[in-house]
Amino acid sequence: MSAAATVLPVGERHGVAHTPSAAVRDAEHRDSVRYTVWYPAQAGAQETALTIGPPDAPLFEVGTAAANAPVAKGRWPVLLLSHGNGGTARMMGWFGTAMARAGYVVIAVDHPGNNGVDPMTEAGSILMWNRVDDLAAGLAAVQADPVLAPHADATRLGVAGYSAGGFTALVAAGARPALPRLLAFCRAHPADGVCVPQAENPTLTLARRMIVAETPALAPWTAKAGDDRAIAGVSAVFLIAPAMIQAFAPEDLEKLTQPVSMIVGTADTVAAPDSNSDSVAAALPQATLTRLPAVGHYDFLSRCTALGHARIGALCQGTSDQQATHDATIREANALFSAALPAMR
Repeated sequence: MSAAATVLPVGERHGVAHTPSAAVRDAEHRDSVRYTVWYPAQAGAQETALTIGPPDAPLFEVGTAAANAPVAKGRWPVLLLSHGNGGTARMMGWFGTAMARAGYVVIAVDHPGNNGVDPMTEAGSILMWNRVDDLAAGLAAVQADPVLAPHADATRLGVAGYSAGGFTALVAAGARPALPRLLAFCRAHPADGVCVPQAENPTLTLARRMIVAETPALAPWTAKAGDDRAIAGVSAVFLIAPAMIQAFAPEDLEKLTQPVSMIVGTADTVAAPDSNSDSVAAALPQATLTRLPAVGHYDFLSRCTALGHARIGALCQGTSDQQATHDATIREANALFSAALPAMR
């Protein structure tokens, strides 16, 4: 671990940030973005279990953290974390809490119109590049938080994302997507995992996406898909089973100067490595790509409980030792960020 000599307890705080594009994506047209922060806490902080689902019948086991615990002394590097299509910040808490325990302030968001708490919207599933607005808003909110700001050093800034969050992380690092590229790929490969309607929004077919993207309400926003949305200071990029990489031209990815590390499963049929992470690796020969045999896309989610296995089906039908998958992911992330971000100040 880079920023801490010993394993640290983890604190958790929640807040609400604001960004104009959220109102376009959110079902109730709110401009708000919920965010969660996991951070190194002072010794003695009493952690409790983090779960997803009813408290008395959880579906996922996320990890542990101490609500609103005092922040450990020091200034800690910052990681921005983006969840997958229809996910949540908490679903990625297994990763966020582990990185906080290693000495990072981790800022995760619930992307408006594209999360598992609020209604999914067509705008939220189409305007994926605007997810970067949410990360930027969460970062700004933490920098204005009198409790967290003294301990969050955004001059040492990394970004991480899972699935669609990997796409988000690349945009945050400076890559510019081209919607026509993604549409052309999907016309040629309609059965590809990123092109078929997703379980979270099954009516959003490719044809429907094309229609909605050109409506008067969204056309001005889709026209700006290729704008520069780089978050200043992002110094390293970690991608977990990244999706929608087909939207990036190779020559655009080649412009990224930050170190990039990726971890993927060879059994992933949702974000197939050969049309996603392999494209990044080809454009960035210096990038690190770790392939985990027999690991599927949803093995990178939080661990399902027995009840989750019984009720959720596909999200819990992992093909591998999920804890080993998580451990490998955390190990690779620590390797990247410890090398790219300076030691604790």
